[in-house]
Amino acid sequence: MGSGDLLDVEPLELKFPFELNKQISCSLQLSNKTEDFLAFKVKTTNPRKYCVRPNVGIILPRSTCDVVVTMQAQREAPSDMQCKDKFLLQSIATSSTTTLNDITQEMFSKEPGKTVDEVKIQVAYVSSPQPPSNVYEQSEDGGASPGPFSSDKASGQQQKEPEEKAMALISRLTEEKNSALQQNSKLHQEVELMRREIGKRRGGFSFMSLVLIALLAVLVGYLVKK
Repeated sequence: MGSGDLLDVEPLELKFPFELNKQISCSLQLSNKTEDFLAFKVKTTNPRKYCVRPNVGIILPRSTCDVVVTMQAQREAPSDMQCKDKFLLQSIATSSTTTLNDITQEMFSKEPGKTVDEVKIQVAYVSSPQPPSNVYEQSEDGGASPGPFSSDKASGQQQKEPEEKAMALISRLTEEKNSALQQNSKLHQEVELMRREIGKRRGGFSFMSLVLIALLAVLVGYLVKK
């Protein structure tokens, strides 16, 4: 545990199990070992790379506070897996009426008669844990025993499973596509039938209208002559 005049910090080195394209988080525990209220602030040499929550806060006397440091997803791995990033934890005694909105950068400026406690925190990359192998090797008595190396059979099975899933997905999508095409064709046929029916009805109505007009004309002519 790292010890300052006001705070104990655990750990003093953040160890991130590095993985590409993945956010990784580590936690810090801050312990107030005084009878005072403490205001703290966390700084880093690479603020775009890390998200610190909370990065400022107030710790009650003889209390603790957890801080989560999240490293943003990285697209490239450092060639030597070394990290030069650092964090600086500053703390200062404050009054019981201090709120988060009262915490400013000026509070932690070093001035005569003011005690600003500082604890430096290193950053390191560690290898991410690998899942155990389920592969078996041949033992001396001819039986199968667990071994650290993968066999061709196990490798083939691992490759076969994604292929089977992909083929099943392609088959399902093909069926859905064919079903959609059939429904689309059926819909077009129904629309065409409705269009023809409407055309017939319109044609019948026009013919009847002509017949009625002709009959009315004959009747009017007959009445006029009479």
